[in-house]
Order: sequence, then structure tokens, then C-alpha cells
Amino acid sequence: MPFSKSFPKTSKTSTYPQWEEITLTDEEEKAVEQESKAENIKLFKECIDDAKSILIEKGLNESNSDILNVAISLFEKRSSHEVYWKENKAKAKFDEMFNK
Repeated sequence: MPFSKSFPKTSKTSTYPQWEEITLTDEEEKAVEQESKAENIKLFKECIDDAKSILIEKGLNESNSDILNVAISLFEKRSSHEVYWKENKAKAKFDEMFNK
């Protein structure tokens, strides 16, 4: 099922916005998924490095499991999920279509 999201479009004839549904093509969705995946892998690697630095700085046990647990916590706080990326792509497509 393709990703879609609705955005409000203002109208000069009504005080209520008209909602426009934007659907990503399969190609757009796959591109966003690949970009998101690459960014999340990069981000997780940074989180592992940051977690190791934090544990060393604080003089805490720096076993692999401890590093990964801290890295996962950091990643959950920092990471952007595919839906976020898809929503951004849909919003850009909406803006391109209606805000010329």
C-alpha cells in the first residue's frame, strides 16, 4: 500500500482548508526508504562511538553490551523513522504542487 498523507490547502473562498491527499510513487517511497536506512546506519554508528566515549568519560564499564545498550538509547532519541522521512517527502511534493 503506497504511503499517503493529507495536508491542508487554504482557499480564498472558505475559511476552512481543503485537504489534499499526497501519495508517494513506489519509486519515491523506495528512494526515501533507502535514504532513511543509510542515514539510520550512519546515525547508529555515531551513537556507538558516542556511547563508548560517554562510558569512558564517566569511568563506567565499557563492555560491548553496555556500549550497545547506551547506543540503542541514544539512537532511539536521535533516529528519524521512515514515516518521518516519507511525511517530509509528501510535504515537499505538496508544497511543489500547491505553493508555486
